[in-house]
Amino acid sequence: MKTLTVISGKGGTGKTTLVASFASLAKREGVKIVLADCDVDAPDLYILLKPQVKHKELFTEGRVARIDPEKCTGCGECYSHCRFEAILVSDGRYEVDPMECEGCGVCEYVCPSDAVEMRVREGGYWFISDTEYGPMVHARLGIGQGNTGRLVTTVRQAAEEIAAQTGASMVIVDGPPGIGCPVIASVSNTDLVLIVAEPTLSGIHDMERALTLAFHFGVKPLVCINKYDLNLKMTGEIEAFCREAGVEIAGKIPFDQSFVEALAYLKPAVEYVGGNLALKIESIWKRIRREMEV
Repeated sequence: MKTLTVISGKGGTGKTTLVASFASLAKREGVKIVLADCDVDAPDLYILLKPQVKHKELFTEGRVARIDPEKCTGCGECYSHCRFEAILVSDGRYEVDPMECEGCGVCEYVCPSDAVEMRVREGGYWFISDTEYGPMVHARLGIGQGNTGRLVTTVRQAAEEIAAQTGASMVIVDGPPGIGCPVIASVSNTDLVLIVAEPTLSGIHDMERALTLAFHFGVKPLVCINKYDLNLKMTGEIEAFCREAGVEIAGKIPFDQSFVEALAYLKPAVEYVGGNLALKIESIWKRIRREMEV
């Protein structure tokens, strides 16, 4: 079983659209896959693939304090010791702002009346679902919650376990944008990274950062240039940079309005468009399969 992770330096580059197309092509070619949407802060792969949820599980991320108003004597010890300004005071009553609480437990430690308890913080949910292309693991992070790297790891581990149980030959990960903790959790210990870049100055910079991340974790990267024909000069600069860095360009996708229309109709691009655009995506998929020997 091999793992492919698709990432980009920012959102909106076409990363998720490509993942959905790869899922469609895998089904067409009889490649058994498991999908993992690791963009847990802003998941959208489920919109295209319309999964049917089979299992839902709570994701917890540390602790949060709560003050019992029946036990609280209003001594103010918790307020004076909190370094995160998470204790609120109103009309002599003390309570915890859960958005500011870091779960350190100092308030519980210093409270003389045992009025503070540390409760498990609910961080969101993760799901195991069925799609017409194979099983899919995805998640929804709670509003204002952190620890996305740990939730990404949970999603990836579940997807890889399902792949092992079902005999799937590939896990396709729709990674988050950027280079932060969630991306690191998506990229580390994968077999191949596909970086989707746009031919703009910021797109080149974002691609360079993503390549640095892949090199750091020892994962082989490929690059896909989306909408390459909108700025041929910048496309040339991306190609030159990749040649110098020893990175292969897996393919170049031209701008096509039907790409956007496919999203509007909630279809993977290769199922909606034809001609040159579909052939370009199929070529990238075949290059990935050759590289991963799948």
